[in-house]
Parts: sequence; structure tokens; C-alpha cells
Amino acid sequence: MLWTLIHIADIALWLVMAGSAGYILFFALVSLWRSKDATPLPGGDAEPSTFLVLFPAYGEDSVIVGSVRSFLEQHYPVARYHIAVVSDHMSDDTNRQLAALPVTLLLPAFSESSKAKALQHAMQHFGEGAFDYAVVLDADNVVDADFLLRLDAACRQGHRAIQCHRCAKNSNSDIAVLDGVSEEINNTLFRRAHNRVGLSSALIGSGMCFDYRWFRDHVGLLSTAGEDRELEALLLRQRIHIHYQDDIHVYDEKVSSRDNFQRQRLRWMTAQVQSLLRMLPYVPYALRTRNIDYVDKTIQQALIPRSMLVVLSLVMAVGATLLVPVWCLKWWLLFAAVCAALFLATPRPLRSRSVFGRLAAMPALVWSMLLNLLRIDRKDTRFIHTTHDNA
Repeated sequence: MLWTLIHIADIALWLVMAGSAGYILFFALVSLWRSKDATPLPGGDAEPSTFLVLFPAYGEDSVIVGSVRSFLEQHYPVARYHIAVVSDHMSDDTNRQLAALPVTLLLPAFSESSKAKALQHAMQHFGEGAFDYAVVLDADNVVDADFLLRLDAACRQGHRAIQCHRCAKNSNSDIAVLDGVSEEINNTLFRRAHNRVGLSSALIGSGMCFDYRWFRDHVGLLSTAGEDRELEALLLRQRIHIHYQDDIHVYDEKVSSRDNFQRQRLRWMTAQVQSLLRMLPYVPYALRTRNIDYVDKTIQQALIPRSMLVVLSLVMAVGATLLVPVWCLKWWLLFAAVCAALFLATPRPLRSRSVFGRLAAMPALVWSMLLNLLRIDRKDTRFIHTTHDNA
């Protein structure tokens, strides 16, 4: 009887993990389809779009001034964009440096800070039709000088929500390299491949562009630390497609220490659970109305993190091989499927011996994520801050 229950548990666990593995393998294969991702720059005498560029910054003294100064070097008409920095818990010296720049500096006093509150505070400062589009960047983000030119071209294609290509700007540790690779795998699976089958891209928290009026009308509805997932749900319930613009890069600092990695993943995992619980009640209506985008996004919230899939499937395969060899084949097939999906989703330039050599750091990171499972509080809306080590 006990052996039967163990066998049933083994099969049940395999089915749960196989669902996540099958999902990422399907989109990894889809990503191999060739597609034209670049958007030509606009020509003629068309008037450029106007952009409000938002930098919510909580305790980001080491990076925010450099990021804003870098953005001011845009090859875009100065009168057609404006920068607003929400300075939350930053030093007087940092605020003085920001005040000397041609930006709007906002100084809220939140009892409990969050990125959602910072965005809400900023949008209350600007009029209803003040701009055409709102852009959200993180305090450490750096962009190319033609960022707004390319974004303007993408907006002219009729997109109301755009996720740019966020990529790593540092590789100073094994953890930073693996974090950067993970970001590119996400870009492949949940952005590029999704768009190629007509589904919406996932948002990622920065490098995001929205129709200004839509964003101003809906930013007040955000209430958790997973504001990007909340924005996704709001957009998809209204059947607004999220476009992924692969050729517009936003350079983002990757976490380079285990402590920062654990805090960052705890924030993401908490947001994932909160988002899943919020989205589930609407799924029956989405199914009835054939809102496939919304259903797909809900499924994403239920996926097992990829690194955990790799390690757990390998542990189960080895364990079954040693203890019950007749059960091991399905686990080895699952492990192979996960590895194949991740290999295909990794961009070719990152499939190098130097990158694969960093995988030795993965077991410790997966252990950190497993520990986070015990710390997830679905009612916790506090922002979990991670520090920047590469000013």
C-alpha cells in the first residue's frame, strides 16, 4: 500500500513538472522560426511622438544620477520628451545633483515604499493629455542614444504597449552571468516566441512603454510589488496586445551576490503567486470569450521556475535510477526536455564554454529559491529592495 502511494506521488510530481517543461519546450521551438524583428526608423516630416520617461528610484543613490545623465544624451528633439525622477529615500546630495538637471524631481514621503506608489505619485503630477506615451525605466537602466527614435518608430506601428529588449550590462560574477542568461531565456520564451504565434509579450518591470492616457487611467489600480504582472493582466483583460521590440535595448544591472539574488527572487516569486491568485477568478470568463492571451498569461504564473525544473528533474532521475530503475526513464526524458528547451532558448553568443562553466553556481541559487518557498506571503505588498554594486 505504501509503495503504491509513493508510485502515485512520483507520477503526480512528474506530471506537474512535465507541464512546465512542455510549455517552455514548445516556445523554445517556436523561437527558432525566422521573423523580422526590427522596425524601420520613421522618415518624412512626421512630428515625433512625445514621451514622459519615468525613473522610480528607491535608495538608488549610486546609480540614478548616471542613468539620468546618460538618458539626456538622446538623439531626439529635447522638446518632445521629459524625464521625471521619483526620489524615494535618497540622500540630499543625490537630490541636489538631480535638481540641477533638466528633469522633474519628485520627493514623496511614503510610509511603505513601492514602485507602484512611485509611479502613481508621478502620474498625479502630469496632466491627462500631456504626452503621447509613458516610458518606465529602473534607476540603473542605461539605453542607447537612439532609444527614443526607435521607440517612436515602434509606436507609429500602432502598438499601445511595448516591452523593449532588456539585457545585462555587467558580468562581474558567476551569479551576474547566470542572471543575464536567464533574462535572455525569458526574452526568447516569453517575449519573442510569444509574439511570433500572435500572443502578447510578458512585461518585465522596466523598458516598458505604454499609451500615456491608458497608463494614467490605470496606474492607480496597482497595489502589489509585482506591478508589471498587474499591468499585464489589466492590458490583456482589455485585449490590448503587448508588443516585444527586440532591437531596442535597455541595459540593466544583474544581481552579483547571492543575498541580492535571493531577495530579488523572493520578490518575483511572491509577485507570481499573488498574480496567479488574482488572475484565476477571471479565467472562466476569458475561456468563454476566447481571450487566449489572458489564459496563457495565467498559465505562465503557474509555471515552476526553470532552474528548479533542471535541478529537481535531475535529482529525481538519479534517485529513481538508484532506488527504482523502472521509474527512471520518464525522469531522464523530462530532464533532457528541460535541458533542450533551455539550450534552444539561449542566444547563440551565450552558448559558450565560459558561460556553461558558470553553471556550478546554480545548485546554491536553486537552494536559495527553495528556501524562498517558505517565506512567500501572498498578502505581503512591500517592495523588497536589491542593492546595486556596479555604479
